[in-house]
Amino acid sequence: MAITRADFPLPDVTDELVGEYFAAAARGELRVPRCAACDRWCWYPEAVCPSCGGPLEWALTAGRGTLFSWAVVWREFLPAFADLVPFVTALVALEEDPSVRLVTMIVDISPDALTAEMPLEVVFHPLRFPTLPDREVVVPMFRPVSEPA
Repeated sequence: MAITRADFPLPDVTDELVGEYFAAAARGELRVPRCAACDRWCWYPEAVCPSCGGPLEWALTAGRGTLFSWAVVWREFLPAFADLVPFVTALVALEEDPSVRLVTMIVDISPDALTAEMPLEVVFHPLRFPTLPDREVVVPMFRPVSEPA
């Protein structure tokens, strides 16, 4: 199924499951769903807790984690990405629950310097594409920890 949104490849900030993730990022917060009944963190967002069926609330995180896995993207796979390559996509395991792994980009470090389990902290940057010159979405990205917690 082809994606036909006019603002693709920007994230769909109107999606009811992830809209609050991007709204929080615009406020400089990293929020992830957490179950009000069993206290488990949930990622990717669901309508209810996948563990107990309880209600999920968007909880503030410390914005820290470790580098679980990454890949360096050397070629644009769509024309919109031409100005971004090379860039690093990654899975970051959150400090609150390492089984929660966010898909993100790693910034402010050479790809050659990345190591497994490297401590990271969130930063918020606008995601822009030359194919959408008047649009941007603030997204959580991660960089090496600048100061120990």
